[in-house]
Parts: sequence; C-alpha cells; structure tokens
Amino acid sequence: MLERHELEAFLTLAEELHFGRTAERLRVSTARVSQTIAKLERRVGVPLFHRTSRRVELSPVGRDLYEELRPAWSRITAAVARAVDAGRGLTGVLRVAFHGPAAGQLLVGVAQRFRERHPDCDVRIREARPPDVLPWLRDGEVDLALTCHPVSADEVDTGPVLVREARMLAVPAGHPFARREALSMADLARATVLRIPERLPDSGRAPAGRHVSGGPTAMTSNEALTLVGAGEGVFVVGAHARRYFARPDVVYVRIADAAPVEWGLVWPAGGATARVRAFGDAALDVVRGV
Repeated sequence: MLERHELEAFLTLAEELHFGRTAERLRVSTARVSQTIAKLERRVGVPLFHRTSRRVELSPVGRDLYEELRPAWSRITAAVARAVDAGRGLTGVLRVAFHGPAAGQLLVGVAQRFRERHPDCDVRIREARPPDVLPWLRDGEVDLALTCHPVSADEVDTGPVLVREARMLAVPAGHPFARREALSMADLARATVLRIPERLPDSGRAPAGRHVSGGPTAMTSNEALTLVGAGEGVFVVGAHARRYFARPDVVYVRIADAAPVEWGLVWPAGGATARVRAFGDAALDVVRGV
C-alpha cells in the first residue's frame, strides 16, 4: 500500500510537473519530494516521470496511475472532511471564489447570511479570473466558487442555478450592431467574437488576441470590453454588464434567441462538505428572498 505522503507527492508533482512548486505546495524540501518519488518508482518498478534538466513530464505509466488515483483521492479527502465536519460541527474556514462584480456582490450577501447561521465558521471571499477557477478548486486553494454554468470539467460538481439573466452582446459604440434593438445568434457569425478561456493552456498564459479553443481571448471581462471598445471584436455578456461595466465606447445589445446566462456554485468533485452544503443553502435562501 502507498503511504499518504507518497500519494500526495505523486499527485502534486503530476499536476505541477515541477519539483520546486511541488515542494512549496506540500511545505517540504525539494530533496524530500525527489526522495519520495524515487522511492515510489522503486516500489512500482518503472519510472513514473521523465526528467530532464529543463522539464518534468509524466511517463505513460505515471499518466495512467494519475488518472486512476486522482478521482479516488479526491473522494477520500472529501469523505474525511465530511467526517470532521460531522464531529466538529460547522467550524473553521470556508474559502469562496468569484469573478466579476455582480457575483461578488451576491457572495457578500450570501456570506453574511451564512455567518448569521454559523458564527463559528469564517468565510473568506477571493476574486478570480475565470481561467483561475478550475485550478483553484483542483489545487484546494478555494472550497467552492460562484461562476457561470455549465462548467465542462469532470473534476467539479455543480449546485443549482442561482441567477439567470438575458444574454447580451457588447459591441463597439460605432458598430452597425449598436443601432439594433436586438440581435440573433446568426448575427454573431458575421463578427469576431472575443472569448475568456475556461482554463489556461499548459503554459499558464493566454495573451489577449491569441486564439484558444476557437476565438480571440482575453483574461477578464474588463480586458475583453477594452478590446471591444478598441474595435477588436464583440463579446457575449450577461445583462448585469450594463450596470457594472457601463462604458462610453461600448453598447450592449440583447441577443433575442440566445439561452440565458446561468450562474451557480461549483466545488471539487466529491467535495460537498457540510460547510459547502450549508453555504449552498444560504445562497438559495438569499436569491429566493427567504
């Protein structure tokens, strides 16, 4: 059987592919990580990583082992967290991420309701760029996040939709679309649509204007709207943008036949601890006015 520190070292190195960053996450020395991995590889009998002076990458066996271990390890850690919650009650710290001012304002109200019900549990709210949400959840930097649904990732679970809003298109003030009362989805085919990637590529960078998964990208809504105002393209947003991102160089036009934008909570797969469930209950009560 593998020991806990061996599992944590292997899984973390498989995600970071860097001994120094792995050591920082685990709060041990780089030498300790190297020794643990070497010992694990001796026990398994084959290399789990290929190492060069410039990079670390998983071997085929290591990749297969990671894909089988990660879901099981997530379930184990979540089960232990639920057991601790059950024994201690709702105490400790709950870390919640959001992106965008509208989501932040909603979370402030939810956190206040949660604290009223569970005064022994602190809530810490952090703003994230959209591509940061999944890595933060995966790496345990936050316990849950308020973001747009759906989230196309197997490593997270989603709660119910909290907010639905009309889908709008942000266009330059001088664009022909700016004179329209409404647009159709077909109209988007005639425009350059800016996007925010759901996650970053392996390099960790996605410069504005580069194409990732089908369209020019920006890293934040503010950045995308700045590019819209500069005539670089158009950008799909929720109706809240008219209030929170009012700009003289950008006009928001309703997309008449588009599905609404939906917002809700997400958390690591199997990570629905008592704190997470209680925060979800508080969020539902806030949006329902209970």
